[in-house]
Amino acid sequence: MTVDRQPGLSVRLKLTLSYAGFLMIAGALLLAVVWVFLLRYVPESVTRPPNRLVLTGPDRSELWDAFAPKATAALVFLLVFGLVGGWLLAGRMLAPLARITDATRRAADGSLSHRIWLPGPGDEFRELADAFDAMLSRLEAHVAEQQRFAANASHELRTPLAITQTLLDVARNDPNSHSRELVDALRAVNTRAIDLTEAMLLLSRADQRSFTREHVDLSLVAEEAAETLLPLAEKHGLTIHTTGDIAPTTGSHALLLQLATNLVHNAIVHNLPEQGAVWVTTSVDLETVVLSVENTGDELAPRLVSTLTEPFQRGTQRVRTHNAGVGLGLAIVKSIAQAHDGTLTITPRTGGGLRVTVRLPAAATDYAMGKSK
Repeated sequence: MTVDRQPGLSVRLKLTLSYAGFLMIAGALLLAVVWVFLLRYVPESVTRPPNRLVLTGPDRSELWDAFAPKATAALVFLLVFGLVGGWLLAGRMLAPLARITDATRRAADGSLSHRIWLPGPGDEFRELADAFDAMLSRLEAHVAEQQRFAANASHELRTPLAITQTLLDVARNDPNSHSRELVDALRAVNTRAIDLTEAMLLLSRADQRSFTREHVDLSLVAEEAAETLLPLAEKHGLTIHTTGDIAPTTGSHALLLQLATNLVHNAIVHNLPEQGAVWVTTSVDLETVVLSVENTGDELAPRLVSTLTEPFQRGTQRVRTHNAGVGLGLAIVKSIAQAHDGTLTITPRTGGGLRVTVRLPAAATDYAMGKSK
């Protein structure tokens, strides 16, 4: 995309004229000072007595006749010197800007892997180039993440559609098939497709930060999520322990509830077959509030833990179980935390399981005091 602009002087030419103009003004002032200095010692006219030899210097008119051509020649020399020197100096000063412009055009054409790597001291051009390189790195990582997400989403959406197509083909080719079983199977597949679509929409909403901020007590949100998922925990033979302090923050209550629900749900589903436990804790740490969810479970390698926030990652491998979800649980948690200017940290627990910590900016002190009364 190009923008039509009015024709005008280039920056290099403007700098050249500025250098030359400044040099001309400085030279003219210097010559004026010299002229004023000379006038102090030269009389306006010289009176010569008749028939008498007197050694005298020139008067002012004679001095001006001698000074003016030399001053004009000096100014012409300064003008030429200023134009040539200013042009070369401006070109040298603007050379880094040309490299930045070239990198910008490459990025506009879709090449995000190019970097400027501007050498030299840390001046303004170096800071601009480093900032541009950092922006390109973030854009490249974001584009790569979006491409992976699109590919995985296409794969995930294709699976229920393929299953639906297979069930319909079987029903059409087998007139004796039981319609009740077919309807139940189609309903389960359709529910999974709907859950996946809603999860993707929620992820998009969190990334766009299109929500209204309000005061939220993270401890109450965590308790609500734990109570909602208590029947699922009892079904798996797990116990949920909820403790913590008042944790006031600002954000979307619905999104933060989704964040806590996803964390507790993951902690329940990815747990021990029996006698497992989940710990949900909230606390206040300096200027942040902390939500921590721990669970028992299998031992996970740190390398695997670092990939769990990627979309469509399900525990140790891409497997599906009855409660495996759509593979966007922790990806949604990460997006919601970032949308609230927070961070998400996942670390393996000693003996198995995970510890997931979300840190969000704390709300104003007066709100916290009001909630504690």
